[in-house]
Amino acid sequence: MERFAYKGVASNLVTYLTDVVNMSNSSAAKTVNSWGGFTSMLPLLVAPFADSYLHRYTTILASSFLYVVGLVALTSSASVWAWSAANKTRSTTFLFWSLCLISLGQGGYNSSLQAFGADQLDEEDELPSSKDEQKSSNIKSLFFQWWYFGICTGSLLGVTVMSYIQDTFGWVLGFAIPAIAMVISIAFFSSGSRIYIYKQVENMGIKSVFNITQSIKATVSKLLSCKIALPNVDDIVELELQEKPLCHQNLGGMESLDKNPKSGTNYMIENTKVVLRLLPIWTLLLMFAVIFQLPATFFTKQGMTMKRNIGSNFQIPPATLQSAITLSIILLMPLYDRVLIPFTQLITRNKKGINVMQRMGAGMFLSIIAMIIAASVERERLKISRKAEILGSNSETVPLCIFWLLPQYILLGISDIFTVVGMQEFFYSEVPVRMRTMAFALYNSVFGVGSFLSALLITVVEDLTRTKGRNSWFSDDMSKARLDNYYWFLALASTVSLLLYVVLCRFYTSRKELDNE
Repeated sequence: MERFAYKGVASNLVTYLTDVVNMSNSSAAKTVNSWGGFTSMLPLLVAPFADSYLHRYTTILASSFLYVVGLVALTSSASVWAWSAANKTRSTTFLFWSLCLISLGQGGYNSSLQAFGADQLDEEDELPSSKDEQKSSNIKSLFFQWWYFGICTGSLLGVTVMSYIQDTFGWVLGFAIPAIAMVISIAFFSSGSRIYIYKQVENMGIKSVFNITQSIKATVSKLLSCKIALPNVDDIVELELQEKPLCHQNLGGMESLDKNPKSGTNYMIENTKVVLRLLPIWTLLLMFAVIFQLPATFFTKQGMTMKRNIGSNFQIPPATLQSAITLSIILLMPLYDRVLIPFTQLITRNKKGINVMQRMGAGMFLSIIAMIIAASVERERLKISRKAEILGSNSETVPLCIFWLLPQYILLGISDIFTVVGMQEFFYSEVPVRMRTMAFALYNSVFGVGSFLSALLITVVEDLTRTKGRNSWFSDDMSKARLDNYYWFLALASTVSLLLYVVLCRFYTSRKELDNE
């Protein structure tokens, strides 16, 4: 339901900003990307408090309230634009504050809800054995896959149903329905309060600003003097002792931490070490996140200029093509377990078929192929548009069927099965138990920073290509825009990122391997 509400707003927001708020194509794309980035980055701020001070259940309910308030405010802003747009400055300001409230709500909601769901089947508090670890790993892998399957189902409904309602019946109703859906989801979630498993939060106490500052300085100083030394095996064993006091290892590390009056500082330092160890992989995933922003921005604007009639009366809303991504995930996700994994098991002799690092790399490769196809289709669209202009046609609609965009959408959907699900499993398995909410915040932050990076790239490319009176690659006149060049640029940058990722994977040591040493 939450994905239905969010996608019901986000998938067609670029159309609302260009057609109702009267933004340019590039400004609307940058606004959508920046909002998406802000939304995805907020979990990084909320997660430490959810992990250390608050129960995840409480965080979910508080965040849901903000979420609903934001959706109601967005509906109100749409009604103001519908009735009177006389005071555009005030209406635009109210619109942005509404989007900020939605971001604040989702900042605590998504990462906490997913970690809370994983808590319902977490078995890591028990003494480990090889069979139990393998079983737990398989269960969690299935959990993340089917969690993402559920997300895609909600997204599919949000994209297809809400984009049609918004284009046909107006934006007020188009924003009101997601708000109602979110209220229903809160009521449904609250109804299961008695049967949930609630993990105890290890409260480290409220740390002073001085201690936090000192811990950051100490960490930076240590990293600089050690040339960015990653946590060693002893550090990880100490962390595991804190989480699994029943193990037969020496428990002195945990006792000293409890007795140390600066335990909050040690806690921050250890968490920083974990994050820094994951930072290289996190960085190389950013280009995938940049490509991930295109369906809701430039792909949608392309579709608005293409032939999208079915019969004489019905026109396909361009944003509904985003449903091809979620539909391909829903249809192909079961095949991943039943066809691809058994096939790769025969080749790799690995019980999981391919490991999580290989899974993410495969998705990155598919996203590059999607960019190459997108560039080729856009180049063909421009050729047809120029031929139509020569023949004297003044229509903005190019006689090229919108379904030519489907291959790039479908390939991005398949790449999601590999990379997005793999990212969730990777970050979840590479952090200690106490940082599980932070794990999902790190996953979300890839798309957050990727959104900001996308907005930055649009700004830089627009400034560089708008020279000597020429139109930029993102011209409002889609017959003069050069989105194909931008797609080629993203394909090249993603290829470089993938090659660096492959090299890094050869030297990366997983947390499980470190534990076994």
